[in-house]
Amino acid sequence: MFDKRASFGLLISLICLVYTAEVAIAAPQVSGARIGVYPSKTRVVLDVSSRVSFRTFTLPAPYRVVLELPEVTWAPDLRSPPNGGLVTGMRFGLFKPGLSRVVLDFAVPVRIAKIFTIPPTARGQTHRVVLDIARTTKNAFMQTYLKSGKRPRRSAKDRQSLPTPAVQPKRDEKTIIMIDPGHGGVDPGAISRSGVWEKHIVLAFSKELRRQLLATGKFDVRLTRHRDVFIRLRQRIAKARAAGADLFLSIHADSIHNRRVRGTSVYTLSKRASDKEAAALARKENKSDLIAGVDLKQQSSDVVNILIDLAQRETMNESAVFAKQLVLELAKVRKMLRNTHRFAGFAVLKAPDVPSVLIELGYLSNRTDEKLLLDPKQHRRMASSMTRAIQRYFERQQHFDRP
Repeated sequence: MFDKRASFGLLISLICLVYTAEVAIAAPQVSGARIGVYPSKTRVVLDVSSRVSFRTFTLPAPYRVVLELPEVTWAPDLRSPPNGGLVTGMRFGLFKPGLSRVVLDFAVPVRIAKIFTIPPTARGQTHRVVLDIARTTKNAFMQTYLKSGKRPRRSAKDRQSLPTPAVQPKRDEKTIIMIDPGHGGVDPGAISRSGVWEKHIVLAFSKELRRQLLATGKFDVRLTRHRDVFIRLRQRIAKARAAGADLFLSIHADSIHNRRVRGTSVYTLSKRASDKEAAALARKENKSDLIAGVDLKQQSSDVVNILIDLAQRETMNESAVFAKQLVLELAKVRKMLRNTHRFAGFAVLKAPDVPSVLIELGYLSNRTDEKLLLDPKQHRRMASSMTRAIQRYFERQQHFDRP
């Protein structure tokens, strides 16, 4: 018997499949990455579904080669990129909308000996982007770096100061919360033993936290990133300040050599780290721009001033007050790290006029924490406790603001 509803459902499914295929075709996919080691060079090969344009440049301190491509997708089995020969590390991902990057790390100065593409020669083959890297001297590397017309230059927008409105507009509407999912795009963050990436976990959690905060009807909640894209540390700060944010939450999930360590912790800004672990974590997180292949020598002076100016004691004090409330609430639903409220010089917390905290949800290096960080129910419980902490913090603010 002919079932009209079943046929209609089949038709809709086919339309969805066609639409999905068309979307997938729109962006080339990198399906493979491999490294070949030869006596005089190291060869990096990317398999791409269609022909793509590209450009390359080098960066010093540490030595890096950056390959830029149009926005591409990456095959799921590329979670563990290869290394070998001169290449000590490889990362890839979306650097900004429309632009993807592959960043190669080197322990010694290198030069780009050759880069070319190989079209498919038989049915079923892919296009290949081939990059040959050879060793060079430090002087030759720096001469190429300084003279290259291809190395990125700061745009006029990059050179502008961080937004600091002379007069903040009066707002009798909702309190603004800026949630900052750490890492993203070409910067994956920590990677668990089973291949789970920090950047995906913190984005999923941030979206759940935003959902719960919006549900209260009291907050205007924004994210520094809504998808898997790289955002520079100073851009994260700038987004919070431009929005006139009343609170900034940077969300992370770290890993550590000691796999037995687990638990949640909250960090606020301080010139002096509370302990060696806090100092080491801050150093690692502050390398986010470097990991993504950003030329750190091109920091604008206003950003440098922000990164070293700790004169805004009131903002730091408010951050500490909120952190204490957050620890109290999180401890009700989550195992907390010893000395839960910690201090260190995190660059992303250095907005001079926005109370800011960094939350480490847990350790991806610990199997129990990893399992919990992948559990949507645990996300909901932690987001609920954080929502309560945020509400109580601003209730306190309103109490002190009363005449």
